[in-house]
This record gives sequence, C-alpha cells and structure tokens, in this order.
Amino acid sequence: MSSRAQVYLLALVFIASGLGLTLYKNLSLSLPLSPGSLTRVWEIEAKVTFFAAQQAITVDLALPQPRHSYQIIDETFTSSGYGFDIRSDGEQRRAIWTRRQAAGQQALYYKLKITQQKVKPALSEPPKASLIPDKVIWSPAQESAAATLISRARALSADPISFTIQLLKLLHQHETTKSSHSLNDPRHKISPADLALQLLTRAGLNSHIVRGISLVDRIRNQAARELLELYDGHGWQIVDPLTARFGLPEDFFIWQRGGDSLLQLEGGRRSKIRFSLIANDLPAKNVALMHAQDPSSALIDFNIYSLPLEKQAVFKLLLLVPIGALVVVLFRVLIGIRTSGTFMPVLIAMAFMQTTLLTGVGLLTALVIVGLWIRSYLSQLDLLMVSRIAAVLIVVVLLMAVFSVVSHKLGLEQILNMTFFPMVILAWTIERLSITWEEDGAREVAIQGLGSLTVAITAYLAMTNALAGHLSYNFPELLLAVLGIILLLGQYSGYRLSELFRFQSALEK
Repeated sequence: MSSRAQVYLLALVFIASGLGLTLYKNLSLSLPLSPGSLTRVWEIEAKVTFFAAQQAITVDLALPQPRHSYQIIDETFTSSGYGFDIRSDGEQRRAIWTRRQAAGQQALYYKLKITQQKVKPALSEPPKASLIPDKVIWSPAQESAAATLISRARALSADPISFTIQLLKLLHQHETTKSSHSLNDPRHKISPADLALQLLTRAGLNSHIVRGISLVDRIRNQAARELLELYDGHGWQIVDPLTARFGLPEDFFIWQRGGDSLLQLEGGRRSKIRFSLIANDLPAKNVALMHAQDPSSALIDFNIYSLPLEKQAVFKLLLLVPIGALVVVLFRVLIGIRTSGTFMPVLIAMAFMQTTLLTGVGLLTALVIVGLWIRSYLSQLDLLMVSRIAAVLIVVVLLMAVFSVVSHKLGLEQILNMTFFPMVILAWTIERLSITWEEDGAREVAIQGLGSLTVAITAYLAMTNALAGHLSYNFPELLLAVLGIILLLGQYSGYRLSELFRFQSALEK
C-alpha cells in the first residue's frame, strides 16, 4: 500500500471514529452538541399519608420503571422512623416501608427527577401475572347486563380497537342512566378503569391498568390517573376509559403498568397518595452527567469529567490547541502565509486568551519592537548565539516586570496577565526575526511578523468560539476528526492562494 493510500485510510478511520463517538455520546448519552442547551427536568414528590392505630405498619408503593418516554435521573426516599427496602419482582419495583408500631397521622415521601428521552422506546410486554385481574362478583342481573354490553359492542366493531371503543361508549351510557342493575356496586365502588378492565377481560382481551400522572408545572396534590392498555394482536395500545380515545396523552408519565395496586397498606387506614410537581430547565450537559455512574455511561465515566477540577481546567485549555494547529495548517498550506516559527502563533493565541485580544496584540507588538532594538544592539557586541538569546530572554522578563508594575499603578489589570506570554518563545522569535532582518531585510520581517499576528488572531477567534470550546471539551473524540483533516491537508500539493495572486500577471499575458 502506497503512503498516499495509507494517509487516506488513516484519515478516514480517524474522521469516522471521531464523528461516530460524538454521535453516540449525543444520541445515547444525551450530551448536547451546542453550548447553552437546556433540558427540562421534572421534580416529582409522591406523598403517602395514612392513619396508624398502634400496630405494625407495612407500606408498599409501586415505583416507576426507567423504560418509557421518560428516564429517571435521581430518586430519594424519606422514611424517618421507618425501615426501608426496595424489592423487585420481574419488571415491577416496589418500595417497602416498615415499622413495628406507629400511631396517628403518618406521612412518607418519595422524590424523583425525570427527563424526557430523545428516543422513545416501545412499550415492552408487562408481567404476565398482571394480565388477569381479580374477578368481581356480580349479581345475575349485572352479569346479564355485562354480557349484553359485550355482545352489542362486538356487533358494532370489526377488531379489538373498535370493539374497545364501542364497549367503553356503551359502558358510559349504561352507567349514566342510573339503572338498577348498574355494574358498579355503590357499596363496593370501583374505578371506571377497573370496571372497564373487568369487561375487557370477560370479552377475552388481554388488558391491564396503567397508572400515571400528568406533567403540569407547579401543581400540588394531583391524584394518579388510570388508563387501560390492551393487546390488539400486534402490540399494546393505551386507551382512556373515560373518553375512549387511544394513544398516550401528551405529557403523561407512566408510573406503573399492570401489577398490583399502586399503594398497599397493612396496619393502617385511610391511605392516600398525592403528587406534587415542579419543572426546572437545567443545562443539558449537567443532566447527562447525572448518569455518569450508570454502567451504560462508561464513555462518560472514563472521560475528562472523572479528573479533578484543577486538571479539568488545564485540559480544557490544552484541548483547544489542535484547533489552533488546524488554523495554522490551513493558513500555511492553503493560503501560503509565512509565519515566524511554525506553531508559534498558537502559543501567542493562547496568551491572547488570557490577556484579551487588543491588550495582547499591543503587548506583543511592544515587546517584539523593544526586543528587536535590544537584539540589534547586542549583535554589535559580537556575542555567541546562546549568550545573545539568554540576554534577550532576561530583557524580555525585565520588560514584563516593568509593564506589570506600571499597569498595576495605573489600574490596568488586564496587562497584569502578560505573564502568560511564553517568554522563551518570545525570546527565540525576536532572535529569528533579527536574523531574518539581517539576511532578508526589514520587508521579510514585516511579512512574517504580520503573518504570525494574523494567524494568531484567527487562531484566537477560533479557540475562543463558544461552540469550539464546548465541542473540544465535551467531545474530545472530535480531535480525531481534526487529526484526519490535517492528514488530508498534508497531502495537498496544489497552488496556494497567495501564489494565485503572485502569478496573476503571468496568467493575464
């Protein structure tokens, strides 16, 4: 394989790897591609209240599963004076509070934070044990009425979906007529969802109750809402038993699918569960990092975020260097701008990031001019190159000290950051410009100096761009794509933009 083919292959691998890992972190781990992105996070508080009468207490609460349109990013339990445990039975999670003895009004709290997933997973099949509800004992008249409703709905329908719609409408009409053979016994009244579930089960449809809450900001004491879910032969469909409308309501958080009741209490009475909600718009990156301990988020856990904050600050700056390097390659390879030193403009741009652009340009220009003047004087003393560069270095340090003291006295705090200028690089740059002056004249010094300043300013603008900083820090994998682009540019052997202007007169002839 030729060297050119190897370069193209490596560039393709690097670019594909960088873009692929970036898309994975964005789609699967929800890291935002743009800075300032916000994610709505819902804080939900479930309050369980009941009355205890001096006996052993067991409170059993169904917990939501992170498998639907919303994912759980945090959950906490408040159980002062109670023992606590979480039990899992198949796909059902339940919180268990226990206490040997309690008396009077009691309150337990469960809080969680959820956010909407980008990709909504399909509803999986619920536990089979939840498909067969306890059968309600009806009188012969009620059994006859139920059979009549099922028969009429079947005659007016063509498939499970239309059958359910007709059955729910007929049930609503039957119950609102206040017939003497109402299916809902006033002495042991059940919810409309439970009543509809009984009819669907007797009609031979696999169905169960779905319990959840509506996501409404700043609402208190919201009761759980019950929907029905049935299998139509192809998949699970959700329907509202009150309106007979299919589909999951907008902004509805599924708390429990099938299974036992939402709340069970032993040793107490008058149990009740109510929900309070509040919505917060948080930085999308912070929300994604809440999953750092999740085993599926290993790419985040083994990333810069796992380093101490002091080290993260260092890498946040270092990860911008490849962007500056790409700017240098573009200017030198495609445009043909000459600079003093290959990557000295990147170091100058990093110094500009600390001093601000205008202040940095002024300081750099002043230091180089004074340094060139001193260097021209030292060249008359016939010193060795090492001694000459060392002398220039010491003079640059003294100049920085003088500028810092004067700026402090004048209240110009930005100039105090001039210590971020790479002193050795400045000293060597002054030496190189001096040699260039002696060999090629002042014009070449001006060209290289202005070229270096132009590239440094452009690199500064690229490195301080909010999007570039966000992507380099949160998606360092993109630097592989930058590496691939630089490898491709390394194969370019065509005309530079400056050469087109240079030979313009020849082309016109």
